[in-house]
Amino acid sequence: MKTGKFISAVVAGAAAGAILGILFAPDKGNETRKKISKKGADINESVRKGFSEFAEGISNKIDNLKSDVSAKIDHKMDAVKDKVKAEANSAYNS
Repeated sequence: MKTGKFISAVVAGAAAGAILGILFAPDKGNETRKKISKKGADINESVRKGFSEFAEGISNKIDNLKSDVSAKIDHKMDAVKDKVKAEANSAYNS
């Protein structure tokens, strides 16, 4: 969650800075509105891209976790099978 909060804070700070910079620039109202609209679209795209990369990273971590858990389960199952076979052979040979 710390990473998500950090990303949100950076995006919010960048948006606030961009908007304040545009608002204090000596342009006509029409030009200022166009710049704000363009910056808003740029920030929106940046947030979408960042979220997409974040989601992809999480997805990759989940896939890796699934693989690790599956491998550990397979290893445990093999150990249980070997133990059952050994006990069965021991019981049969007794």
